[in-house]
Amino acid sequence: MDVSLLVWSTTIGAILALIIVDLLTVSAKPHEVKFKEAAGWSVFYIGIAIAFGIWIWKEYGSQSGSEFFAAYLVEKSLSVDNLFVFIIILAQFAVPSIYHQRVLLIGVLLALVLRGIFIAVGAAALQAFAFTFVIFGGILIWTGVGLFKHWDEDPEPGDNAIVKRFRKRIAMVDEFHGTKLFIRQNGKRFATPMFMVMIAIASTDLLFALDSIPATFGVTSETFLVFSANAFALLGLRALYFLVKGLLDRLIYLSLGLSFILIFIGIKLIMTYLHEQFYEIPKIPTSISLGVIGIILVVSTIASLVKTSKDATLKAHAGRVTGSKEHEEESK
Repeated sequence: MDVSLLVWSTTIGAILALIIVDLLTVSAKPHEVKFKEAAGWSVFYIGIAIAFGIWIWKEYGSQSGSEFFAAYLVEKSLSVDNLFVFIIILAQFAVPSIYHQRVLLIGVLLALVLRGIFIAVGAAALQAFAFTFVIFGGILIWTGVGLFKHWDEDPEPGDNAIVKRFRKRIAMVDEFHGTKLFIRQNGKRFATPMFMVMIAIASTDLLFALDSIPATFGVTSETFLVFSANAFALLGLRALYFLVKGLLDRLIYLSLGLSFILIFIGIKLIMTYLHEQFYEIPKIPTSISLGVIGIILVVSTIASLVKTSKDATLKAHAGRVTGSKEHEEESK
């Protein structure tokens, strides 16, 4: 897939324009986002992604088109799991609802920057060392197994090692002061709870990027498709939060389904490397990957809705150990 500098520039320019529109919308006046507004923005961003995928299909062929939609589907499903953690952070830090969209927008911007860096590093690594496929595959299998073991647990943002360190070293006030990160009282500088929220969001984004980028490279090795799929999936994340936050609690098996997706893509990456070394070992086609990912998402969603319709007390969990005490101990 030969992507010209003009196409790269136009795509990045369009993404930056969408970010500016988002910034202007959120900065105009902090408010609680209603269902109608969230639905409109969600349809808008999903429509743009679909239109972009159709353009890729027509311009670069069905293989590239299939890879984009597979990558977008993977990133969109992982971004929903991202929302679980964002919801927990917003709740545990008691962020006023009128500031939720500002926090989410900053979280999305941080995610875009971090993933852009990881995409560049990942693409260079794959080009220089074919064994990177095996490393990425191992990361995804390890992450998928961990997610499977903890799919019914919520992370504890307050136990995040980075958050703890900042709390020990920075003077803080207990109350929010709008969206300010720092204030001055009696001539002394204090951090607000909003600052700690941003630290929790940033560290969470970093760990999610470590999962999502190898997952996207698992369905396509084209850097342009990896970048665009990530960007379009993340741009609609803020609107998606307000659209489905009531439904998220019912998706009790989503994290379980994502664990199988990550393990599947990890195996696919390893098989891709082995196929290059030993031709008799089969390579999993993108069409099969797209079908498997779609089936897992559909089954986990339907099973979740059926189960919660029978027992309304059940509640979904993020399934990640990101920031938890266990994760902190494992990382030592």
